[in-house]
Formats: sequence, C-alpha cells, structure tokens
Amino acid sequence: MTQSPSGSSRAEAEAFLAAHPEIEAFDIVLHDSNGIGRGKIIRRHELLSIYDNGRHLPISILGLDICGEDVHETGLIWDQGDGDLRAWPVPGSLIPLHATTPPRGELLLSMYTLDGTPMTSDPRHALQRQVDALAAEGLHPAGAFELEFFLLSNDRGPDGKVQPARDVLDGRGSHKTEVYSVDHLHGMLPLFSDIYAAAEKAGIRAETMISEYAPGQYELTLHYRTDVMQAADDLMRLKRIVRLQSRQHGVTACFMAKPVEDYAGSGMHFHVSLMDAKGRNVFIEETEGRWNPTLLHALGGLRDTMGESMLVFAPHANSWRRFAAQSYAPVSPTWGVNNRSVALRIPAGDIKARRIEHRPAGVDANPYLVATTVLAGIRHGLTNRIDPGPETTGNGYADAQDAPPIPVDWRSAIVAAQGSAFLKDALGEDMHRTLTAIKAAEYARVARTVSEVDYDLYLYTV
Repeated sequence: MTQSPSGSSRAEAEAFLAAHPEIEAFDIVLHDSNGIGRGKIIRRHELLSIYDNGRHLPISILGLDICGEDVHETGLIWDQGDGDLRAWPVPGSLIPLHATTPPRGELLLSMYTLDGTPMTSDPRHALQRQVDALAAEGLHPAGAFELEFFLLSNDRGPDGKVQPARDVLDGRGSHKTEVYSVDHLHGMLPLFSDIYAAAEKAGIRAETMISEYAPGQYELTLHYRTDVMQAADDLMRLKRIVRLQSRQHGVTACFMAKPVEDYAGSGMHFHVSLMDAKGRNVFIEETEGRWNPTLLHALGGLRDTMGESMLVFAPHANSWRRFAAQSYAPVSPTWGVNNRSVALRIPAGDIKARRIEHRPAGVDANPYLVATTVLAGIRHGLTNRIDPGPETTGNGYADAQDAPPIPVDWRSAIVAAQGSAFLKDALGEDMHRTLTAIKAAEYARVARTVSEVDYDLYLYTV
C-alpha cells in the first residue's frame, strides 16, 4: 500500500462499499483542461486498489483537444514517452449515481507523478495553488457557480438547426422565450425531479430552477460553498447529472455557450467572496455608504486582468458568439451594483453576503480554471491596490469607453493568453502551456474546416 498524496483513505471506500452493497461499478473521472471527464468504468472489486495504490493513467490524458486527439505541442505526449502517471481519489468524492442500471457510483480523481508530486497540468492542482496562496495571506475564498443550459430535442428541425425539447411530461412543445414562467417549468418536472434526486445523492445542494431567456433554456443555482474547490466540483458533477438524466428522459442537455443565434447564450456566473481566518467576509463595508477598499481592489484586479484571461472564460469558437450587446453577456470589463449589463456585478441584498458576481464565463468553460483565474485576478488587485475606476450605473454595453480592452474573437484571445505573464503565473507554467497549446490546435482545426456557411455564402456567388 502506498501513502495517498491526495489525502484519500481506504477507510472511506470500505465504509462506502458496506453502505452500498447494490453498487456494481464506478465511473472514475479526471477532468482535463476543457473540463471533459476522462477516465474509466471499473468493477466494484477494483475500487479498494485505487485507494491503496492509485490508478495508472497515461500522461496524454491531460493533453487532449476537444475531440480527444493528442496535442503534441503540450509536451505531454512523445516528449515524455506518453508514460503513465498515477491518479488518486479526491477525498470525499465517492458517491452513488441516481437511476443507473446496474447501480453505479462515481469517484473523482486527481493526477500525480509517480513520486506523489502534483501533476501541474491537472486543473484541480492549478486551483489549489491559488487557494493556498490566499490562505498564506489569511484569506479563504467562498463561492458558487450558476448553471445555465438548454434542453433540446434529439432531432434537428427542418432547417437543420437545433430546436427546444418537448416537455417530458406530456410532449407539449413551445418556441417561446417563456422567461421566468413557472407553468413552463411544470412540463419538465419529471426530469427536474430526477436531477434534484441525483444532486442530493451526490451531496450537491441544487437550489432554484428558472426558465431562462431563450426557448428551451434553463438555469439551476447552487448553494454557496465555503470551499471554492467544492464549488467547482459541484458544477462539474451537476453538468454530468443534467446530461445523464436528460438523456434518460429522451432529450439532449446542451452546454454550448451559444447554440441558438437569435437568443441569449448560456453563462456560468461565478459568485465569489473572501473570508478571513475568523470566517468574516472581508468584502463587507467597514463604513456605511462607502465601499470596502478590499472589495474595490479585488474588482480592480479582475478588471485589469480580464483581457488576458478571456481564453479561460471563452475557450471555444462557439464561446465568442455569446458576446453581443444587450444579450446579458458582458462585452467589456465594467463593474456595477445590481446591474446585469456589466462584467463584474455586486448583487443587491444582504450586506453580510457581499460578493462579486463574475459574469464573463460561458457554461462551456472549465470551472476549475475559471475559479483559478478569478482568484489570481483578485490577488493581483489586492497586492497592487488597483483602483477599479468608476462604477457603471447605466447601460454597461454603452459605458465602456474607458474600460481596459479585451479580445474581440477567439484567435485574439489565444494570442493574448499565450503572451500573458499574468495568466502563466495564475495557472502555473505547465497548465498555461497545456491550455494554450490545446486551444491553438483547436483553432487550427476550426480554421481549416469548410462549413455550411461557406457553401451558403460563396458556392454559387463568387
């Protein structure tokens, strides 16, 4: 038996197996830079050996593009002979899955070298570095993500485009926006009930369900966590839950940032605050009527680094279709109070819950890397005492003249990220190289693809 570098314990697995004699197999899941769950399905009798000795997985598993193809420029493939590293269980992550036949469980993994050193192209380790850096300064981040998604029909429409799913309750269809309609939610209640049941089994406190601002679009909120790593775990697990339960109900859960061109896309807003060693929120105003300088400097750091960080928040070609004026997706690094047109929003409400709602990330982004980059931006602002500039009190789409520039497309974001000293420090050199190499390879794949749009515009006209 080898000592687990993750802090996992065989006793946890033994207790789980004793409590769940019905479970026959386990999904063991490691998340790559795109947030895709890579791993295996193992049989029940194999579980304890992972807690005893870890599980060998090829280093290349963290160097794959969105299609699962090797990206040699990451340096994780032939430069290292594509050798095995060792994945270890994430403590406390062993859960039963809801409504699986035969019954299965799930275990999250994190990658380490053979000598137990964290493998720094693993997104979880990148986030842990920032959490540890803040802890060294006596600060502890808390937060939660919002999950926006579409429920789509498994079949395309007559025009070849996606269409909203019919209600799983009775097959009723709607192409209306239906924003905030409670009656509209009723048609999906059997699916939503299974999502909530699965979340409860996973230890996730899923809360409010909302009909969002596009046909077939929904939002599910998550309970605030005092542990930001747990908040990211919640989001990743909830996406898998929504995808699986939707499939079992005969519809498709879609986490593209912008699946429908005429309506708003799906964001992954990140609510974040900082606690001191006594658990007090350091963003709370110290003097009535005046913003806390710590909050302002955090805003300043996020605003100052947003341009360099956009590849993390909008990592795919489709991500950039989400950004448009008056679409509830921010187009510049503005900040404001109770204002959904800005990138950095301070929600109204209880002063004790003072936090920043970071709005640029799409639901297609990796929450571990989003949280990593946001925390690094906050640290940058606190260290350098950066002034965030004036608050935007009106239309953030119009009030952006003095805001720092951000990239306007995917290619520009890749170039900005490649040359960013801030992002390299935030993610760590290995994670930065892995991410930017994978994104450059994906950009090249998209750029050389001849699309239906090309044929529609040019086939008979030029």
